Amino acid sequence: MEADGLEWLVVPMHQLVSWSAAGAMVFGGVVPYIPQYRDIKRTQNAEGFSTYVCLVLLVANILRILFWFGRHFESPLLWQSIIMIITMLLMLKLCTEVRVSNELNIKRRSFSETHPFSILKGPSDGESAASPVICSNDFDLNYFWHWSKFTDYVQCVLTFTGVTGYITYLSLDSFLFVETLGFLAVFTEAMLGVPQLYRNYQNRSTDGMSVKMVLMWTSGDTFKTVYFILNQAPFQFSICGLLQVFVDMAILLQVYFYSYYPQKPASHTAHPASTKAL
Repeated sequence: MEADGLEWLVVPMHQLVSWSAAGAMVFGGVVPYIPQYRDIKRTQNAEGFSTYVCLVLLVANILRILFWFGRHFESPLLWQSIIMIITMLLMLKLCTEVRVSNELNIKRRSFSETHPFSILKGPSDGESAASPVICSNDFDLNYFWHWSKFTDYVQCVLTFTGVTGYITYLSLDSFLFVETLGFLAVFTEAMLGVPQLYRNYQNRSTDGMSVKMVLMWTSGDTFKTVYFILNQAPFQFSICGLLQVFVDMAILLQVYFYSYYPQKPASHTAHPASTKAL
């Protein structure tokens, strides 16, 4: 009788908790990037943040959306992917603008094919003159994802989405393909922290990286993994969620180690016309 009397309170509370958890899943993933975005905006220095983090998350979330067409999962996870893609594009836009404004070399790199020289007509004599800005086709692994315009990143993302979307459309009837696609989506996301981990190792320092961002990664990934397990999400999500937590912990160990035991920066050849490869 007492249980029936409390039912009016238990049911709404359960629904409120469910809505809160869904909201945390949708927007919680982008929260860690707010302090990093503000740091880059304030210092006008994007050197400590690896834009390959954006690449990993863009690929992972595009694949996850395509996976949804083959095997429907909870809507909050789908919306989380859409919000994350928008956030990563905003991060890329800021990082590109900051890097180009700080770059002294006038060479410009692009994703799409361009001519080696921009030819301009002289103002009076009609003679052709080479433009002082040199453009080149840098679809080169050495320059990949280090382009000079935000539009080049957008072109790359759209190309990847179009190709993978078409392949997915042709293969939706294949159970093996759909399950493999789901695994690739979450495994790629599980590798999210690896570019930052490697960059910290290269620099022998975590300067320029927002520790708040990594702490939020860790708490968010832990919450996300528990959410996957409790809501019986596809098994790929739970396994890769655990892997993601381990990578986050490794980055936090780097923060501790490099803070208390400063290292001499690694000597490596600087990348031509760029700040760093990552």
